[in-house]
Amino acid sequence: MDLFPPFDPHASGMLPVGDGHELYWEVSGNPAGPVALFVHGGPGAGCSPSFRRFFDPKFWRIVLVDQRGCGRSRPIATVAANTTAHLVADLEALRHHLGVERWLLFGGSWGSTLALAYGEAHPERCLGFVLRGVFLFRRHEIEWFMSGMGHFFPEVWRRFMAHLSPLERADPLASYMTRLSDPDPLVHMAAARAWCAYEEGCARLIPHPNSADGDGMQLLALARIEAHYMAHDGFLRPNQLLEGLGRIRHLPAAIVQGRYDMVCPPATAEELALSWPGARLQMVSDAGHSAMETGTRMALTEAVEQMKRLIRD
Repeated sequence: MDLFPPFDPHASGMLPVGDGHELYWEVSGNPAGPVALFVHGGPGAGCSPSFRRFFDPKFWRIVLVDQRGCGRSRPIATVAANTTAHLVADLEALRHHLGVERWLLFGGSWGSTLALAYGEAHPERCLGFVLRGVFLFRRHEIEWFMSGMGHFFPEVWRRFMAHLSPLERADPLASYMTRLSDPDPLVHMAAARAWCAYEEGCARLIPHPNSADGDGMQLLALARIEAHYMAHDGFLRPNQLLEGLGRIRHLPAAIVQGRYDMVCPPATAEELALSWPGARLQMVSDAGHSAMETGTRMALTEAVEQMKRLIRD
């Protein structure tokens, strides 16, 4: 099945979480239903109204939240006091604020990372997981993002590297971090557009044109926060998420993975599934990384429907 028809939130607000950060949150769907939390990617991407549509609004109470520094949260594009531990604590603060006992976590790409990190920190608060484009934030996955994707999208990678000087190309992540942190908008905005064009150019089986178009501050938030997390290995210990899987292995999980995902290659999703005997892995044969490619979109919606049936039982 495909996405549900569009619908609007019935509640929203800003939640102060300390360190000068305020998070935008919204709730839609059935006020009395089981709760589903959409954990967006990036880090730094923010939420979109279309993300509500993976969930049946007659059944689920659907929570969307923009993580620190992105979307409608404030301040925008900041990496101060912005780590995985902060984001896990923010989700727990939001759960308390909304009076949620337990919730289903739905996350793709970085959203899968954060959903797993939250689940392993608070397993008693989780109903289960729907994960897409799994990313465990290990060093080889970061290196693949920075250079490996260029084996399949060489012209996109060449443009990404062309933004840097020959000397900067020796350590492109550090060089992009320097440019994205520069106070001069002419420097950091150009770097942000180059970074986002690279990622977006590799994210679909059939790439979209004009992939760096969009709101400048939102592009800066994505690029700056993403580079910040990559430079710090996601603020996770090596192999932390696989080693901590025993805390959530008893919970149901559905993993949806594009066969031709060049941002988060399928080997990571399979590794997670093999370490989680109760998890169901579905490879989408005609998709890349994006959640909105037709096959992935339909598989994710069906995975949530199957979770609905598990909860009813």
